[in-house]
Amino acid sequence: MSQRIELIATSTAGLEGVVKQEVMDLGYKNAQAENGKVIYTTDYKGIARSNLWLRTADRVKWKLAEFKAVTFEELFQQTKALPWGEILPKNAHFPVLGRSVKSTLFSISDSQAIVKKAIVENMKEKYNVSWFDEDGPAYTIEVSLLKDIATITIDTSGEGLHKRGYRRLHNVAPLKETMAAALIQISRWKPNIPFIDPFCGSGTLAIEAALIGQNIAPGFNRSFDAEEWGILPQKIWDDAIEEAEDLAEYNRNLAIFASDIDDESVKLTENNALEAGVHHLVQASQHDFKDVRSEYEYGYMITNPPYGERIGDKEETEALYRTLGRLTKHYFDTWSVYVLTPHQQFETLFGRKANKKRKLFSGNIRVDYYQYFGPRPPKEILDREL
Repeated sequence: MSQRIELIATSTAGLEGVVKQEVMDLGYKNAQAENGKVIYTTDYKGIARSNLWLRTADRVKWKLAEFKAVTFEELFQQTKALPWGEILPKNAHFPVLGRSVKSTLFSISDSQAIVKKAIVENMKEKYNVSWFDEDGPAYTIEVSLLKDIATITIDTSGEGLHKRGYRRLHNVAPLKETMAAALIQISRWKPNIPFIDPFCGSGTLAIEAALIGQNIAPGFNRSFDAEEWGILPQKIWDDAIEEAEDLAEYNRNLAIFASDIDDESVKLTENNALEAGVHHLVQASQHDFKDVRSEYEYGYMITNPPYGERIGDKEETEALYRTLGRLTKHYFDTWSVYVLTPHQQFETLFGRKANKKRKLFSGNIRVDYYQYFGPRPPKEILDREL
């Protein structure tokens, strides 16, 4: 079959534009953003490169087909007609997931069963057997029905792309790695500018900044389901890894600081940074955020401070936001400050109206990303190496 394929990079609501830019930066200029996803055309190499490099996408799915289906017979026949025998080996493990929104075929379980049956019937003809053990590589298939249009995909990633492989331990309410990377991308932080997170938790923001700062592929230290697929030559993965090694800038100096009042959080940050291979780049320390200072005149503070759901005390949370506003005004007035919080009165508490605000979702929580732009640093600062 042709190597030209269509991929879907799934996205958290509100981050579609960020994911699209990442896809285009990989060279796939035909990317189209839709609700919760970015669709683009590539080849088999694109499966490896997308999984290795996309920092803000949730998963990479291979789109096999899209067709109208208002009856189970239509769903069955059009699914069965796909070239499953060319894609799935005889021992493939192929669970079928399902979704249905505003569609005649509203029963998700029935749609899953029909798709599974269609694939099995196709493979019976291909392999001339009546039973499949499914003890081989994973090919997680999804049938997604939206307004009677069925989309058939295979998940190439396996575990979600936020599973970088470095965060074996985390605190109570960790920020997903993909969201942390997106917050940094949105801020347009540059590696030659100092970075501070005064509420570091398990260190996700600081570690993602370090990976971005040295241009280290976020998927470099993990595996993906598609690596085990016979249809994808090993050379594709070898070449993608080699490209990632060549593009990494391991010698670039960074000034990344992470602190927290909780000693256990600081230890988590240090351990996770070690697992990520960036422990020498992240300077973690125990501080009450009120005591955080910097020797650098210009920089970026990007943080996800505790909020009511986590510390269970609205008054304490609001006092924290007021203090953060005073801290940044007095000691970081030439810095750009970015804060993620669900508190609708954050600007009032912080004491300033944000230059920009972006609606996002962290897990199931509606949050806003408040962006306060500092003055542009002089050219000699922008051009320097740390």
